[in-house]
Amino acid sequence: MTASPDDRAPLPPPPPPTERPFTDLGFGRVVAQQVRGRFLTHDGEPTSRKYGVGAQRLERAYLRALNASWPTFLAWALGALLLLNGCFALVYLALGPAALDGTAGLGLDDPFLRALWFSVSEFTTTGAGSVHTVGPTAAWLVVFESFFGPFVLVTTAGLLIARLTRPRMRLRFSESAVVAPYEGGRGLMFRMVNVQPGEVSDVQVRASLILFEQSDGKRERNFYPLALERNSVDLFTLHWTVVHPIDAESPLRGATPDSLRAAEAELLVLVNAHEETFSTRVTARASYTWSEIRWDAKFASVFATSPDGALAIDVERLDRLERLEPGSTSTPAASELR
Repeated sequence: MTASPDDRAPLPPPPPPTERPFTDLGFGRVVAQQVRGRFLTHDGEPTSRKYGVGAQRLERAYLRALNASWPTFLAWALGALLLLNGCFALVYLALGPAALDGTAGLGLDDPFLRALWFSVSEFTTTGAGSVHTVGPTAAWLVVFESFFGPFVLVTTAGLLIARLTRPRMRLRFSESAVVAPYEGGRGLMFRMVNVQPGEVSDVQVRASLILFEQSDGKRERNFYPLALERNSVDLFTLHWTVVHPIDAESPLRGATPDSLRAAEAELLVLVNAHEETFSTRVTARASYTWSEIRWDAKFASVFATSPDGALAIDVERLDRLERLEPGSTSTPAASELR
């Protein structure tokens, strides 16, 4: 039962934030004037930057190709191949109509389409039949395209194989975290589900809270590990609601929506699991800022009815919330302040 305001009045205030043990997660003690904004996006992508390591354009392009969705990857790959062949076709056209001979039997009236067909034939090394180039410039262009085309195709095939064989875990996290009733008090919660067809097991979760706090006259970011109701599960076939109980030992004790807003709070989540298809460890990350933490609400049920009676959930319900009475969780419980 929630204590009344009169019952809470004689309770001593919580210890100052500097008395709480904290860790920096490898980031270091960052002064507020030096860094603003969140550390990770909601999908777990770092927002930090590195300077002095070069442009790394190829490496970044490779990582983007691996992480892009399949429709995006296929669209970019097909578009790049058509663009390259279109450029070669324009060069053949620039050499004049006499640069290509034997195109009469192709049945193509447009000169550009004839040049594009010839370029694709040489690019893919499938052969152009009776069509051939005339003149030294066109001949050397064919030689260059015959080397360049297979190199591009092998690179594209390598990216395709890397995407198919890359072990990964695709978790879907709830859009919001909630401060909801938990065992007579409150708890900070978020939900996640594995949306990959492959199974994962031995799933381990770590959560940390970032708060801006005053220290030695400076407003610094401090990092606090959060104790979880449970930090690992052996089987992860459905969904998992991860809970941090807010008690007297929690860095969230006595927290309110206004206090988290003032501290620019951010919840960092790191998930580590065993991916069974490739028998290797995979990771996933997520982040919730103070504005993505809902108060006076709880998660709605995600369980669904299966025709064969099997245990089932509806992933579309992962983000659904149920509203609670105002003040039911946005007001700290008296037990948190003792």
